[in-house]
Amino acid sequence: MPTRHRDALSAQAAGHLVITKNPDGCLMVFPRPAWEKFSAHIATQGQWAKRIYLGNAMDVEMDGTGRALVSPELREFAGLTKDAVLLGMGSYFELWDKATYEAKEAAAMQAEMPDVFKDFSF
Repeated sequence: MPTRHRDALSAQAAGHLVITKNPDGCLMVFPRPAWEKFSAHIATQGQWAKRIYLGNAMDVEMDGTGRALVSPELREFAGLTKDAVLLGMGSYFELWDKATYEAKEAAAMQAEMPDVFKDFSF
C-alpha cells in the first residue's frame, strides 16, 4: 500500500482489508468498515452479485510495511503478475494489472465523453 494511504487505513481499519473480484477484471480492496457497508448493500442484490462480490471476498491484514498478501486465486483472476496499478475510488481501491488497465484506459479515452461531463464547468 502506498505510504500516503497507509496511515489512513491503519487509523480507519487497523490495517484490516477485504479484497474481492470486480467483474471489470480488477480487484476491489476495501478497508474493513467500508466493506461492511458495501457487503450489506450487495446482500440485497441478486444471487450472482452475491456470488461474485461476497463469495470471492478474502480478509487480509497489512503488515508493518503496508503490504497485504493477495491470494493466488484473486491474483490469477486479475492477471496480476508483476506490475500493478492501485487506484483510489473513494471508499475503496481498485487493483489492476498495469497492462490491462492501460489498455482499458486508452479505449475509454477514445470513447465519446459521457453527457454528464459535456456541460460541466467550474
